[in-house]
Amino acid sequence: MAQRKLGRTAAQRKAMIRNQVTNLIWYGRIETTLERAKEVRVMAERLITLAINECENNVEVEKTFNNDKGQTVTVTVQNDAPSKLAARRRIMAYLYNVQETKQADESKREYRTRTKDVKYPCVEKLFREIGPKYKARNAEKNCAGGYTRILKKGPRRGDGAEMVILELV
Repeated sequence: MAQRKLGRTAAQRKAMIRNQVTNLIWYGRIETTLERAKEVRVMAERLITLAINECENNVEVEKTFNNDKGQTVTVTVQNDAPSKLAARRRIMAYLYNVQETKQADESKREYRTRTKDVKYPCVEKLFREIGPKYKARNAEKNCAGGYTRILKKGPRRGDGAEMVILELV
């Protein structure tokens, strides 16, 4: 598949697109040039489609273990199905790991307790928030795709490049 070169070497171009896709998923919108936005849109829609197809693919598993008193305890847990696990790993291989930011009125202990169960917050956001949201949208409108929107802002001062806002719909 042909890609725009964007005036960069292959490694720089791939890293830049990965970074912008990660920021688009994490923040919901980014400001960039038109050419970059068109490339970022392709990858973002691919990852969102993967999350939509696998977001509800879970398996209930019973696990038994011995607690501190030596008693055998059986617990029912929700695990990812093999296809969802593969999709999660593909997404984790592409996206950068963005950590949750500490809120201004939050102590260090509160921050740790809030974020201890989520290892990859950007991937979790994709599977827990974005995937189900767009799955419902696709069922309602009976369509697929079109998860991003490009809004033109005008030329950039200095070099005249067309600036746009790329956002999740």
